Amino acid sequence: MTKFFFGTMLLALVIAVPMPTIAEVDVHVIIGLPPPIVFAAPPEVIVVPDTYGVYAVPDIDVDIFFWNGWWWRPWGGYWYRSAYYDRGWGYYRSVPSFYFDVDPGWRGYYRDRNWHGHRWDYERIPHERLHSNWKNWDNNRYWERQRTWGVQGYQPRPQKQRQELRQQRQKEYQQRPEVQKQRQTEAQRPQRREQRPETRQQQRQRERPEARQPQRQKERPEAKRPQRQEQRPEDQGKPEREEEERQDRR
Repeated sequence: MTKFFFGTMLLALVIAVPMPTIAEVDVHVIIGLPPPIVFAAPPEVIVVPDTYGVYAVPDIDVDIFFWNGWWWRPWGGYWYRSAYYDRGWGYYRSVPSFYFDVDPGWRGYYRDRNWHGHRWDYERIPHERLHSNWKNWDNNRYWERQRTWGVQGYQPRPQKQRQELRQQRQKEYQQRPEVQKQRQTEAQRPQRREQRPETRQQQRQRERPEARQPQRQKERPEAKRPQRQEQRPEDQGKPEREEEERQDRR
């Protein structure tokens, strides 16, 4: 009889509470890591024209870039970065600023050795040389000013034109299917109200044993009554003796 009663109550709760509400409470979005890429040897890179120190790995189908001392990788609408080219990827919250300077058709230009109508004599840079020189190259803008990225007879685009291209590429990036899916996933996350962390003093006060016990109402102290002065044994009967002495004198 008891089992039947609890079973009936459980069925009533399931019917009363909407299923979407139950599912919403248990929604947890976990951002996974990109699958590893196995390299037989440290990859060589090329510098991408019309960028400030952006290097790309040209021999694989996955986009992996090197910029500002980090390796960068987009995957599934998200971005990841690492200090290594083949491991240690960590989630990066936004699109890195260099990416909208990268021409989306750079792979085709690489295969054709032609950059927008100009011969592209790119240079394959070994891994060790990259890590030893990238800081000096960036500080001196070596590839732009001295080598023009290996593009023959090429002049860098004016700053205004670069800004327009960046805005256009940003719009095109937002229209990618994987980015659209990522934005929909972000919108479905339940918004939780952030709580301020406790200070050490608040934590210590909360962990005190007396703080866990219910506080009792303080009792009002009773008014103190004046205490009567006790008579000494030798003082007892003294008034009567004095009265008798006065009568004898009379």
